[in-house]
Amino acid sequence: MIRSRRTRMLCTLGPASRTPEKVEALARAGADVFRLNFSHGSHEDHAASFAAIRAAEEIIERPLGVLADLQGPKFRLGKFAAGRVAIRQGQAFRLDLDSTPGDETRVGVPHPEILAALKPGVVVLIDDGKVTLKVTAADGKSADTVVEAGDELSNAKGLGVPGVRIPLPALTPKDREDLAFALRLGVDWIALSFVQHPEDMAELRRLVDGRAAVMAKIEKPSALDHLDEILDLSDGLMVARGDLGVELPPEEVPIVQRHIIRAARARGTPVVVATQMLDSMTHSPSPTRAEVSDVANAVYQGADALMLSGETAAGDYPIESAAMMDRIISRVEEDPSWRQVMAAEIQSFEDADTDALVAAARRAASAT
Repeated sequence: MIRSRRTRMLCTLGPASRTPEKVEALARAGADVFRLNFSHGSHEDHAASFAAIRAAEEIIERPLGVLADLQGPKFRLGKFAAGRVAIRQGQAFRLDLDSTPGDETRVGVPHPEILAALKPGVVVLIDDGKVTLKVTAADGKSADTVVEAGDELSNAKGLGVPGVRIPLPALTPKDREDLAFALRLGVDWIALSFVQHPEDMAELRRLVDGRAAVMAKIEKPSALDHLDEILDLSDGLMVARGDLGVELPPEEVPIVQRHIIRAARARGTPVVVATQMLDSMTHSPSPTRAEVSDVANAVYQGADALMLSGETAAGDYPIESAAMMDRIISRVEEDPSWRQVMAAEIQSFEDADTDALVAAARRAASAT
């Protein structure tokens, strides 16, 4: 029962989909690999999900992959005395190391490495970019900023600093515990979040020690500067468009996506496109036409796999989302122009016996 569909589908498991019945239904709807997102859920949750995946594999008699996605470093604001505060464009706002609950003028940031990296002119994005602060002065322990966009801040919202390399390893203590647990489970893939440089993947490879394949999630601009070296150390790449869209201007993300896909294909390295692919189906039984085009374009670009995140993990229509993606992928692969695009991007063969055998096999398979 191996699928004839070439492009694979990853489905994230979560509260909406981790029961054995839902896992089996997702597999029948088209899922090839299941993602265990270690940013959420307990080890007990993931162990139950893993067991459900292996049980579904036996029932449908088709191999199912399991990917453990490590959380990576997460930077967050401290707490506010009132839980949330109103801010206005143009006002001054201070970030500091003080653990005292914040107010409309300041808040603590429990990450010294963030404050040490801030310089005048740097932009700080909070809550996935809903609030934008621009640094006007910094001394390594605090930063004065001006509010450029946004009207509210609340406890523990995520914080990002586009274009700034934070001197922090990609593997946190939590990640190391989660990695050891995932390897004991027997997952097939380990994905590392917020890869910034090749050393991050080298450390992951050392810890995994051949017990699973390793995947680099490309979601930081600094990773793009070292893409070839990261490819050398990775069994797969993921274009994590959510955080890339925070770190880069939105209009840059499609260009970066295509660049990453082409670089991976040139190496023969599997590449996954992820985030907001059918986002409206989180709460709607059908996608927007723009989302359908987005999924189709990723297939036309040569992605090896596409991933559903919140749509299947926490959405109202997890099975319908998987079935819709399966239909879109299958329809694109029926288009003769898809085969032509894929054939046109094949790299020239080197003078080697292996390449000659592969070329001959391809010609034989395509003969009519």
